[in-house]
Amino acid sequence: MKIAFKHQAVEKMNNEACSVIEYALNNVMLDAAIATISGRYPDERRVVNQQCDELAYVFEGEGKIVINHEEHKITSGDVILIEAGEKYFWEGNIKIFLSCRPAWKKEQHKIID
Repeated sequence: MKIAFKHQAVEKMNNEACSVIEYALNNVMLDAAIATISGRYPDERRVVNQQCDELAYVFEGEGKIVINHEEHKITSGDVILIEAGEKYFWEGNIKIFLSCRPAWKKEQHKIID
């Protein structure tokens, strides 16, 4: 068993519109984070995660995600699976729970286009 306590979580800013709270599970196969997006992430272009699938649960707000040029409106209660290699961006005012398998690493997450 592993527990990631809130007081041990680390908050990071991806850009002016996106902050992420990372919870340390110390597991190479799975991670957990909360992202708050108020605007667009990334600012321009798209991102791709080259090695892991990202599972997102929208628990607050509404907006959209554009995956491989296909736009999807999202709102609280929606679940999105972004598979490794898919190009995407988020836009709106949303708070999401994210989990990646295998665990997210900065080196595998690229801004492209």
